[in-house]
Amino acid sequence: MLIREKYIKQIRPFYDSDLIKVITGIRRCGKSVVLEQIKDEILAKKKPVIHLNFEKRDVYSKITNDNDLVDYIESQIKKKPKSKWYVFLDEIQTVKNWNLACKSLRLENLSLFITGSNSKLLSKEFTKELSGRYVSFTIRPFVYKEILEYSKELKRKISVNDYLVYGGFPKRFEFSDTDSLLRYLDDLDQTIVLNDIINRYKIRKDEIFRKLVDFVLVSNARIFSSNSIHNYLKSQKTECSINTVMKYLGYLEEAYVIRKIPQYSTKAKKKLDFYAKLYNEDVAFNSIRQTNGRFDLTHNLENVVYNELVFMGYELSVYNVGDKEIDFLAAKDGKEFLIQVAYSVAEEPAYEREFAPFNLVDNARKKILITNDENDFSTSTVVHLKLKDFLLMEEL
Repeated sequence: MLIREKYIKQIRPFYDSDLIKVITGIRRCGKSVVLEQIKDEILAKKKPVIHLNFEKRDVYSKITNDNDLVDYIESQIKKKPKSKWYVFLDEIQTVKNWNLACKSLRLENLSLFITGSNSKLLSKEFTKELSGRYVSFTIRPFVYKEILEYSKELKRKISVNDYLVYGGFPKRFEFSDTDSLLRYLDDLDQTIVLNDIINRYKIRKDEIFRKLVDFVLVSNARIFSSNSIHNYLKSQKTECSINTVMKYLGYLEEAYVIRKIPQYSTKAKKKLDFYAKLYNEDVAFNSIRQTNGRFDLTHNLENVVYNELVFMGYELSVYNVGDKEIDFLAAKDGKEFLIQVAYSVAEEPAYEREFAPFNLVDNARKKILITNDENDFSTSTVVHLKLKDFLLMEEL
């Protein structure tokens, strides 16, 4: 089992804190594994632990609301009333009024860890009630450095191209044949779209929602507005208001299926809220929707670069200069980088297209080009990083 130290070392300083540790992320990204690894560290110190996984029938059938949960926890800690307990509540969003239970449990002599697959865990209601009393962490699917480490445990080789197509959901690496792999990813997709969104939000126009989801997820790494998505649905003879489009996109964000970054305009010198670039939480969401047997490696590559930069801790926006776009303005620790991403710039048109925006800005920020090419296309002002080298970097 891969120890996800990148995340655990962020959480470790809070093990004994009375702050609620909120661990969020998309389904099957490894939250439960991280929770288990934290629990193992605490058990190694001979501390008393309570662990409830609300995806298990024997748990969710008995504990359905805040009163059930509080009563159960209190009955357990009475067994060692003088000890500090460590309580782990996995996928807690299934419990009715779970936030009220957390508010009550926080007053006990315990350290509380909760996980969930919905950003509603950090909703206004929750943050208002527990303002200053929680700390949050977001777990994501594997990045390539983690994949390489995990592949050693599995005694398998995982190529960069495999990552570009099938992404980083941890369990998918247990399947060595393509048919089983695709079946797992398709089932995961159906679970997230059906159980986590359509059923949770009681979406009645599920056909419209599915069309929107399919369009957005095969169009990753592109600039969108609610109006452009509305126009696409209209072109497909699907009637849907812009407000509904915005609401549906919000559901996808809440379930961590998509992420968006704003555009930064050099002309206005500010972020533009009405357009955003959308990325899939994992490129598998694009690949399983390709029906012609040809995967969208170009956009998946940019999506992978986005995921890796987020893992490295960079704050990202799209950088607009004139009528051209630089894929990322990446900022961290007072340093900024301008980054272009392309599958290849070996052909002259692609080379000109990717370098043209760099020529419109000064050299105050480091300029980086990331491609899958083997040849080095660095210039006196632009550093070319081969994708395979970039994927192994801890920071730029």
